[in-house]
Amino acid sequence: MDWPIVRKIAEPGRPPANLADYEQVRREFSWDQARAGLAGLPGGRGVNIADEAVDRHVRAGRGAHVALRWLARQGDAIDFTYAELAGLSNRLANAFGELGVQRGERVFTLLGRVPALYVTALAAWKHGAVLCPLFAAFGPEPIAARMAIAAPTVLVTSDRLFERKVKPIIDRVPSLKYIILVEEPVGAASAAKGFSAKSSRLKPLPQVSGGGRVLDFRGLLDAASADYQIAPTDPEALATLHFTSGTTGRPKAAMHVHAAVAAHRATAIQALDLRPDDIFWCTADPGWVTGTSYGIIGPLAVGCTLIADEEEFDAERWYRTLSGQRVSVWYTAPTAIRMLMKAGDDLPGRFDLSALRYIASVGEPLNPEAVLWGERVLNLPIHDNWWQTETGGIMVSNFASMAIKPGSMGRPLPGVDAAIVRVDDRGLQVLDRPGEQGELALKAGWPSMFRGYLGEDERYRRCFVDGWYLSGDIARRDADGYFWFVGRGDDVIKSAGHLIGPFEVESVLMEHPAVAEAAAVGIPDPIALEVVKAFVALRQGFEASDALNMELLAHARKRLGPAVAPREIAFRDSLPKTRSGKIMRRLLRARELGLPEGDLSTLEGSA
Repeated sequence: MDWPIVRKIAEPGRPPANLADYEQVRREFSWDQARAGLAGLPGGRGVNIADEAVDRHVRAGRGAHVALRWLARQGDAIDFTYAELAGLSNRLANAFGELGVQRGERVFTLLGRVPALYVTALAAWKHGAVLCPLFAAFGPEPIAARMAIAAPTVLVTSDRLFERKVKPIIDRVPSLKYIILVEEPVGAASAAKGFSAKSSRLKPLPQVSGGGRVLDFRGLLDAASADYQIAPTDPEALATLHFTSGTTGRPKAAMHVHAAVAAHRATAIQALDLRPDDIFWCTADPGWVTGTSYGIIGPLAVGCTLIADEEEFDAERWYRTLSGQRVSVWYTAPTAIRMLMKAGDDLPGRFDLSALRYIASVGEPLNPEAVLWGERVLNLPIHDNWWQTETGGIMVSNFASMAIKPGSMGRPLPGVDAAIVRVDDRGLQVLDRPGEQGELALKAGWPSMFRGYLGEDERYRRCFVDGWYLSGDIARRDADGYFWFVGRGDDVIKSAGHLIGPFEVESVLMEHPAVAEAAAVGIPDPIALEVVKAFVALRQGFEASDALNMELLAHARKRLGPAVAPREIAFRDSLPKTRSGKIMRRLLRARELGLPEGDLSTLEGSA
């Protein structure tokens, strides 16, 4: 596909990019350099994520700088300085100690984007416990499945979520000793900094069977000291478990360690162009790895101000947030960008977006049309990047100092060796010729690399061959070193000898003004083995019809050629997505063919 190369960001008045000379930095960078940029626990007592995120800034005299600006659903904006976050997380860490929570025990969160979530994450890391964040939208069964894997000692959740989602499965979690309830703020939340006071309760704490003791979050904070010394922390100590689902089977719990903070900080600086005076908004929920790595750790480790919005997507609210909060760096997802595109090109013109200098996207490949839309409508290109739950941080990115090739995931981060490989009976072979398709692989050894799947050692070992991590994604590399996503290994369509990447088909369909979203899958064909079928959701103002169907088929055939273009198009009101915004192609294919649907615990709207 021939798409125009988008300019690099180098306009008068804009600061130079953090990564100004990609080639030079790649030659000179080492992960030892990144580790040297960490403060480390005083006295050489190791590295702790929470210390790097908040306490180091307090020691450096930046305690009064705003760390977290929380936007409550009802409209209040509440600031937490680095000193306040340090003090609140100290209190909760002390409370964990008083309760007898041991280092290495699991602390689960089931919360929306509320202050208690960020305080709990920091407190768990300070105390040496292992944070396990869950999506607040999970239903009882996905929660029970994940708790069965990780055996939590503590759950921090809200009254409402406890009653609806935890209480029905509490007897199936014998390891759970403490349920700490956060009463959701109502009305003038600013009076309590986003926490409801214990005295405001209108009902007693609920009683549960199974031995779990129910406690009040605010009460624990009020009773605990704000002074806490983090114990020596081995950088390789387990810090976080992130759950990720495969196409079938039970969720996998990817294990990440405190040493990962070196990569979180370095990649936030290099790939997201973050600096301490930025107002940064990551729209991802912390139940997803992006919402933890770059919705908590990375920006706080850099020392900037983090925006957290309690409300879910609303196009007008999002533009109002970008404008009113003077957001300078914005990290979001392709699905959200497509939804903004669907809301129309005129809406952003009603808001002052002049503070915004950098936009990045992750979650699934960003269609070329979305990159060009960003430049045309927002006056900024959107920089796609690629990484996975298992990598813990950004691995491949379009950088501020480099031209963007729309549709490309960009080039590897300094310190990251990426290659296109083929694995067969002869072992692993690196494919050197530009344009060759194969599996995207990374040379093992970066700090945020996952250290295992909890309880599944063999599954972890299968991810590595000859020192390379196999991502499962099919990609290609061009002559300029840019990587291009083709599809997940199980999404690639094999038709009459051609390997067809669904992303290419979807991107061409999205060129059409009627198409808001598209997904391409392979369906059986007696002659070609498989042919492409596309599912399309339309923009506002367009209606499904036979005429539009024929128009889209003709457009795709003209742009892609008959061997690659879809043979059939089906209209849908919406396409199934995970809660992190990825379109679930395998679910569309399963439903089309009447196959088992597999694990649906991460499906948007599932309970």
